[in-house]
Amino acid sequence: MALLETLVVVLGVALAAALSVFAKTRLFPVGEDEEPREDVAEYIAMMVSVLYAVVLGLCLVSVWETRSAAADHVQAEASALHQTYLLADALPLAQRQPVRDAARTYASHVVDVEWPAMAGREPLDAAGWTLLDQLRRAGEVTRSDRVSEQIAAQEMLAQLGYVDDARRGREAAAQERLSPVLWTGLLIGGVLTLAFMFLFGIKRSATHVVMVMGLSGFIAFTVLLIHQLDSPFGELLGASPDAFTRYFR
Repeated sequence: MALLETLVVVLGVALAAALSVFAKTRLFPVGEDEEPREDVAEYIAMMVSVLYAVVLGLCLVSVWETRSAAADHVQAEASALHQTYLLADALPLAQRQPVRDAARTYASHVVDVEWPAMAGREPLDAAGWTLLDQLRRAGEVTRSDRVSEQIAAQEMLAQLGYVDDARRGREAAAQERLSPVLWTGLLIGGVLTLAFMFLFGIKRSATHVVMVMGLSGFIAFTVLLIHQLDSPFGELLGASPDAFTRYFR
């Protein structure tokens, strides 16, 4: 709904501007002895280019921050899970292998099941949280006379808390998307920037052909780059599961 409202406002402002120009030319027509002024057109073209550069920068910063946050959450989650795996050595003998198995099962689920879903922009189910609860129960020490085992159990609970927080951040990052309003400005601004190049100052020369080709290609490259970064766990530029595979494969 916000996108529709934005388009209505933008089209309304553009229509109002067009009516203003039409009214001005009808009420105050240019005299025959007056020369047409090109400085207004050049100023408008320059402003469109500047504003489009601002929109491009804003979009790049937004998607890059989301992608960086996703990578940080992955690293924090994998590191805390690995610490949990190592702390199993200090638990009672009967609990060591169940904790290790539960940690490996959770890591395999993240890499093999959740990662393709996040790359495909699909929501995650509750299976990952169930496996994390199983890991938490496997690390609980109910009775122990050894202080070292009690300390290890408390530290394991702390590390599992870090896993929990990082997992929530990872799920939130997987659902982050660039605002439709920014996408609208990105596409409309690119079209206007190229259109003004054709309307004002373009001649049939090799230099202008190269300029138009270069600008068009650069705008297309930037839009595609933003599209790839808009998927924090995509195959090309998204965060990778290497942190999990490095510890558990």
